Amino acid sequence: AVVDSSRAREPEVADYRFPSRPRLVAIGDIHGDLSALRRALRLAGAIDSEDTWIGKDLTVVQTGDQVDRGDQDREVLDVLEKLEASAKAAGGALHVLNGNHELMNARFDFRYVTRKSFASFDEFSSRAGELAGKVPEAELGRAAAFMPGAPYAQKLARHQTVALVGESLFAHGGVLPAHVDYGLDRINREASAFLAGKSRDLPRVLSDEDGPVWTRLYGSPEIDEATCQILGRVLAAVGAKRLIVGHTVQEHGISSACQDRLFRIDIGLSAYYGKKPPQVLEITAKGARILGGASPDTKKGKAGDSALHSAP
Repeated sequence: AVVDSSRAREPEVADYRFPSRPRLVAIGDIHGDLSALRRALRLAGAIDSEDTWIGKDLTVVQTGDQVDRGDQDREVLDVLEKLEASAKAAGGALHVLNGNHELMNARFDFRYVTRKSFASFDEFSSRAGELAGKVPEAELGRAAAFMPGAPYAQKLARHQTVALVGESLFAHGGVLPAHVDYGLDRINREASAFLAGKSRDLPRVLSDEDGPVWTRLYGSPEIDEATCQILGRVLAAVGAKRLIVGHTVQEHGISSACQDRLFRIDIGLSAYYGKKPPQVLEITAKGARILGGASPDTKKGKAGDSALHSAP
């Protein structure tokens, strides 16, 4: 659905490139678990026990999938919005990316929404109007909140889909050479235009299974040399040293591949996946390292997967 322009704010999407700070921390998929988000942010040194931003020289990137599977989608999105503003005011930065589940919700694909999460958006049912009869009554509130141009879709419209922070490239699923050719800024603009209700259709680059929010090329436990070569072309084209992705749960914790040019940070933080200690990826001038629960692969020192202390 597309709303009239009086309801839709212009998406405030910047260039996909952002400066680096002394510390950069990446957080993977949250999936509607506010407690998991808070634990990850505290582990990163971003917030204190009162949810106040304390990371003056810190940039945090959350790689998408804030919603679905958990009961606290609304709370997660609201807290992230608040922290985006307070991080900037404190001299830090929080960049929140769109994943496939954010775009699914804007297209009324609610297969992974919990009953409690549906209920948390019931107050938007009065705005459903044209949606009546098109979605089940129990889903009207969420649909009215997430349809393109609606309040929660507008929040998502101000997020990036792909971001380059310093020398680290981020996307939910990954970036392929075809995405670079298409234009990373263009991908961000078109995703935002759709979410803001200014474009009727989501472009194929964002809905195809090999799109930047959907591809699982980089998520496999075993990455072959051909994939590393594809990654190398992407990194060279954008001037990055590494790609950091979420989307595919890494059963043994944060993992690296392609001589630390690829990091997979979705560890299943949400309680949906069971009780796991949080992990985040920290990048400084000294290199990259895991904060939090130890990765079994790191302990074993697997060939090709360093202890994540390599020079940048």
